[in-house]
Amino acid sequence: MTRLNPITTPRHQLRAEKAARNREAAINAFIGKKAEVDDMLARLQSLCDEHFNCQPDEINWGHVGTLEHYASLLKRITDSAFSEGEHAE
Repeated sequence: MTRLNPITTPRHQLRAEKAARNREAAINAFIGKKAEVDDMLARLQSLCDEHFNCQPDEINWGHVGTLEHYASLLKRITDSAFSEGEHAE
């Protein structure tokens, strides 16, 4: 009785090809999402550089509240990304 080498069977080859396509798709999706993040960060940096489009003589507590909200959302992201805050190990 001859046993097939599982490494060289067509089924193994098909699985390997599918895994390679899956990895390629994941890489492409990752690169696309990274580009989205890069764009968002660039827009936020530009807005920050412009003082969130606020003129010093027009700033009120509403502006402070809006900026506090933005900061809290960004803190959630940085805590998750750097395993800090509630995401600390």
